Amino acid sequence: MHETRSDVAAATTSDPHDRRDDSHDRADDESQRHREDPGDSRGRKDGVGLPFGRPGRPISGTPFTFGFTAALGVLSAWLLVQALTATGSVLIVISMALFLAVGLNPVVEWLQQRGVARRLAIAAVFLLVIACFTGFAFAIVPALSDQAGQFVKQLPSYVAQLQNNPQVRELDQRYGLLERGAQYLTSGQLGQQLFGGILGVASIVISAVFTTLTLLILTLYFLAALPSITRTGYRLVPKSRRPRVQMLGDEILRRVGGYVAGNLLISLIAGVTTFIFLSIAGVPYALPLSIIVAITDLIPLIGAGIGAAIATLSALFVSLPVTIATLVFFIVYQQVENYWIAPKVMKSSVDVPAATTIVAALIGGTLLGVVGALLAIPAAAALQLIVAEVVLPRQERH
Repeated sequence: MHETRSDVAAATTSDPHDRRDDSHDRADDESQRHREDPGDSRGRKDGVGLPFGRPGRPISGTPFTFGFTAALGVLSAWLLVQALTATGSVLIVISMALFLAVGLNPVVEWLQQRGVARRLAIAAVFLLVIACFTGFAFAIVPALSDQAGQFVKQLPSYVAQLQNNPQVRELDQRYGLLERGAQYLTSGQLGQQLFGGILGVASIVISAVFTTLTLLILTLYFLAALPSITRTGYRLVPKSRRPRVQMLGDEILRRVGGYVAGNLLISLIAGVTTFIFLSIAGVPYALPLSIIVAITDLIPLIGAGIGAAIATLSALFVSLPVTIATLVFFIVYQQVENYWIAPKVMKSSVDVPAATTIVAALIGGTLLGVVGALLAIPAAAALQLIVAEVVLPRQERH
């Protein structure tokens, strides 16, 4: 055993001249390998040993490359525009659902602060929304069907009144209006157009019902997932800027939610007040008319005028004094709403100047119609907050 260890030690502690000779041998072998191998790094750098020569510079600056890249960019932009155009209606529904979810979230949080679980609070709020839609349908549909039935019953009397009118009789003698009308009624064109009109109305009704159901379902999903959506959105921001972005985002959501809740409250006040007045004045279908006034009151600028015009025209079927009284009521109520109710309700939610409100509503209405007008004011409030808290302080530092 002792002799074996000595042999190992002797083998490990060999002559240093032998180690130098071994290193020289390895160096010679390496140099020989480099000379024999045509693919070494120095050879590649000098272009020696490459079968097709050293590669040149990339051809990134040629006109062909620039034109091809520009064409791809234009094509991508065109495809993106076409995709947005094709999915425009879907994007509008998604935006409205998210808008309603943000607006209903303060009510859910209010219930949560009083010990109600979030799921139960969402269910209660959603059931209330469904009840409102159902009440609107049950109030409008019977009134429309009744009015259509009365018009069909009174149609012969309307025709008789036209025949007894001297001006209509004179026009009939000159141009044969009644004869042409009779020929049109007896021909098959009326049936074809009426059937096509019925199919068109049915398709519109089915599309409206489907859109409403889709809107309600998306609103429910967004309302349930709103905390996780906001958390995910904040995580996309760099960590150093995340606290400030979160504070600004929470404030924007609070203002948008306050705007939606306040606008709904103002519309509810308008509908209840209109129902009380029309019931006292004896105007028929007071409930459907008050619901129409409440819904149109949600539209900025022109909504209140549309609802007032519909209710005033309906009062013409009662009497002229009732019509004048209805018109005076809406004029007085609009002044009270604009200068007392709306400032009281909106003082803690959205503080947007009147000029900004008008410009935003006009631009939103031009771009997306009624939906754009509804979304324009909270969008202007969010933009105003970003300008006041981000843009202006940055400009003051430079």
